[in-house]
Amino acid sequence: MMARLLPHPALSVVLLLLWLLLNNTLNPGHILLGGALGVIIPACMRNFVMPVPKVRQRIGLMRFIARVLVDIVVANFHVAKLVLGPTRRLSPAFVEIPVSITDDFVLTVLTSVVSLTPGTVSADVSDDRRRILVHTLDAADPDALVAEIKNRYEAPLLEIFECSTT
Repeated sequence: MMARLLPHPALSVVLLLLWLLLNNTLNPGHILLGGALGVIIPACMRNFVMPVPKVRQRIGLMRFIARVLVDIVVANFHVAKLVLGPTRRLSPAFVEIPVSITDDFVLTVLTSVVSLTPGTVSADVSDDRRRILVHTLDAADPDALVAEIKNRYEAPLLEIFECSTT
């Protein structure tokens, strides 16, 4: 019964707190309205939230997040250098990356990380979920890009989350 009423209890609490922070009040009416939103919104989106696999390595997750943040900063400088430099140095291309991840959530994390890193964007995931199509601004060595994404992002995600592989 409780799982039906609160399918995502953490989300319900966050929505309540966010409502109270946005309104900057602890008025009972706002607490009641925020609580109602915290129950109604997660219930309405129950079928749209994908299950998150269990995290095996919390420290590994923290290291992964730090790596992604550093990679975003470094990639910003690399992209700025490419864009502000001569256009002949640009070699944009679409590169197909084979993936071993089968879990939808973890695959979404991988494609999001690729898109968050400046200079690359995930353009498509194949129907069988075994390849992602990545557009890169600098594809001088497509094999190196494939190896980098698999080693820097896919491999750690497979270690961090309990998910199956192909």
